[in-house]
Amino acid sequence: MLELVALTLAGIHFGVPLAYYYYAKTRWLPKPWNIKMDENYRPKVTIILPTYNEEKIIEERLENIYNQTYPKELMEVIIVDSSNDKTPEIVESWSKSHNDIRLSLIREGERRGKAFALNEALKYANSDIVIIADADALWPKNALCETVKWFSDPTVGAVSCLKKPTDIGLLGTEEGYRNYYNILRIAESKAYSTPIFHGELAAFRKELLLKVNGFPTDIGSDDSHTATEIASISYRSITPEIWVNEKVPKEDYASWKIRRAQHLIQHFIKATKLRIKNKTFKKILATETYLHIINPWILLTATILLTVDVLLFESLISLILLFVGSILLLIKEYRTWLMQQIYLMIAAIKNVKTKEIAWNKQEK
Repeated sequence: MLELVALTLAGIHFGVPLAYYYYAKTRWLPKPWNIKMDENYRPKVTIILPTYNEEKIIEERLENIYNQTYPKELMEVIIVDSSNDKTPEIVESWSKSHNDIRLSLIREGERRGKAFALNEALKYANSDIVIIADADALWPKNALCETVKWFSDPTVGAVSCLKKPTDIGLLGTEEGYRNYYNILRIAESKAYSTPIFHGELAAFRKELLLKVNGFPTDIGSDDSHTATEIASISYRSITPEIWVNEKVPKEDYASWKIRRAQHLIQHFIKATKLRIKNKTFKKILATETYLHIINPWILLTATILLTVDVLLFESLISLILLFVGSILLLIKEYRTWLMQQIYLMIAAIKNVKTKEIAWNKQEK
């Protein structure tokens, strides 16, 4: 009896995401974007870069922004710094030697988290398009042009990027995770909008940022939640094929993944309070919420039931099922999926204690 219940739960756990992935890949992914785009659209843009102890990489990051193919007279950069190293001095020195691009440095008295820094910088942004970025993310030279052109369509409210890991990560899971993940982001975007954005490069219409009261400061996933809020008021939040290299931590990879999972869970819980007007996006958000919050625990329940069945009732069927599940770890896709479920469950437990909105810096 227990093995039957466990098999049913396992079928639900694996069946729902597989069905969603298949539907998204076959129904949404082949669709046209239905966006009227002007390749030459060049509005003024503000790039906001929060920094914390980035003295080793900040100069390279500023050069990366400076070398964009976007017209420099249409760019402004706002650095919001809470460092206790030489980051601000390096920024000021760099700015003096690059006076053909406007750069402002805001020093925070205390480190309160990324969203606080973004909202502070938003007060001084003088552009129609606001782009947030991470200090350790490097863009291809045409990233700004490729991002901004989507805003030539007035229905587009926010645009983000896709990420390629520079390291395959623990047990090779990061590469496998991204392959699955990126297809869903594009497919959801083509259907209407995606509820998951990336802080390495995320662009927003300033008027819409102000309309949703800026970036949320009570959760960690400020980029994804802001994009979801914008999609909830009938503007599209999309992730086209704009690729950014994602640096994976050299150490403590699992903690990095768990923290990111914490932030996404916070985002999806908060998003349940939103009133979604678009029916397709309502389904997308509901499915992603289920996959991130509920689905991992269904797998754990199935595993516990099988284990109890073996220990208490000496069930051979349950023992075989557990053995098969262990053997499947040799398959990268299965291993990738299982690791993500573990991260999500640990993240949910950690969220009870702390939201990790301001975290310790990790070397990448």
